[in-house]
Amino acid sequence: MRTRHRSAAQDPVNWGTITSLSHIRAWSPALGILLLTAVALAVNGYHLGVDDAAIYVPGIKMAADPSLFPAGSAFFTHHANLTIFPNLIGLSARLLHLPFDLAIILWYVISLLLLFAASWDLLGACFESARARWAGLCVLCVSLAAPVAGTALILVDPYLTSRSLSTPMTLFALAAFAHKRTRAAVLWVLALTVIHPQMAFYAITALGCIAIAQVSTRPFANLAAARAAASMLALPLSFDLEPAHGIYKEILQSRAYFLVSSWQWYEWIGVVAPLVLLGCFSRLRLSTTKPVFQMLSGALIPFGVCFTLIAILLASTPQFESIARLQPMRSFHLIYLVMLLFTGALIGEYVLRDAVWRWCALFVPLFVGMWAQQARAFPNSPHIEVPGLSYGSGWVPALLWIRGHTPKNALFALDPDYLASAGVDLHGFRAIAERSALADELKDSGAVSLFPQLGSQWKREVMAQKAWRASHYRNYATLVARYGVQWFVVPEPTTVPGLTCPYQNHDFRVCTIAPKSN
Repeated sequence: MRTRHRSAAQDPVNWGTITSLSHIRAWSPALGILLLTAVALAVNGYHLGVDDAAIYVPGIKMAADPSLFPAGSAFFTHHANLTIFPNLIGLSARLLHLPFDLAIILWYVISLLLLFAASWDLLGACFESARARWAGLCVLCVSLAAPVAGTALILVDPYLTSRSLSTPMTLFALAAFAHKRTRAAVLWVLALTVIHPQMAFYAITALGCIAIAQVSTRPFANLAAARAAASMLALPLSFDLEPAHGIYKEILQSRAYFLVSSWQWYEWIGVVAPLVLLGCFSRLRLSTTKPVFQMLSGALIPFGVCFTLIAILLASTPQFESIARLQPMRSFHLIYLVMLLFTGALIGEYVLRDAVWRWCALFVPLFVGMWAQQARAFPNSPHIEVPGLSYGSGWVPALLWIRGHTPKNALFALDPDYLASAGVDLHGFRAIAERSALADELKDSGAVSLFPQLGSQWKREVMAQKAWRASHYRNYATLVARYGVQWFVVPEPTTVPGLTCPYQNHDFRVCTIAPKSN
């Protein structure tokens, strides 16, 4: 009677006695992704309510607590209404009874975990060895703050926005498609669509180019994919075309990245170089890569060329200025992600190999340099803004005092250029203070650039706030009478007769108009 032998791979795993190296290796991807997530957080940092998060975070908090922001919410709810993102984060905070700020940082950590898991999955479809996959993830980890061409985007922001989730969802969709898991790819695209519709459009277009490349015998820039992508050049013609005018034109001119005709020459290197590099990858025939590597590299070339031509078309005549807000060059965010992952994987496979000293010699200086760069970007803030952290003095402590000591329905006025002020580090007033405020010059104008119907309100409120810089009591009283403002945030020292300031620190005062005595 023959004894049937089973391989170790066929034996069931005894979870209580996992001691062998093979079983430990089975856990290594999960452990490695956890470690890289921790490193990414330590290097890239985390900041609450800064930059674009100044628009997203108020939407999250309002979704969790509808009593917040009874005034001025139009400057962030127009974004929020296009996606379930703020409701997802806000609802999770409410159901789990978590403080808003804690829920937001937890979701940010989850987004990093998903990013590295998706990248691992995508690289597994393209490379044979785990070494290449780890190198690709390490290069991505050290490149999170890398700028994308001239789009004003970086790969991964050090704060939570809908892109924090749309980025890994896009990579998961690509990976599923590359692994021929079509149903999973469709589900990821559907999820992506309700989180970030614009990025979903880019992902669907990329998947279309890949689908054509999969059935083509020519892996490099096949003509079928190029023709299909080129048909999208008719997309701008489906919109109402008219030159920008008035407030919208003013805002458009302040954002050079909207139109490629305003780019500097060196920004075009960020467009051409990735496409050339992908072209080189598509021609490589390496024993350590899988066919998907060449196919995916080649398919992304017509994808990038198509959106570049659309961007050039939009900048070619004033007739297209009204739809410049579509920002087609944001499609290069995906191209950069894939390019960096592939570049890192090839470096790991053919340069670093199994020499630990080479890995350390490459990545340790890069991680240190990236940490220093991110620390310089927010010089007045903790590198990782954990909820409950003490900030000392300055802008954020003033906003936290406002959160804890003023009514939820309070309406504030402040310098409309406050986000550009020293010491603010781009922390948005609404996101931290959780109180309503009149429009600001920088971020609320971004809302106007996408939703021009907000232009008149934005202009009126910004100009009204600029008028009280002279520190005359009548200017403050005018804001009270016209807009119902009850509170003001003013720089220290600011002394105006008639104002009472229950809070002040070395940099700012929080004031209100004292009630008239009988």
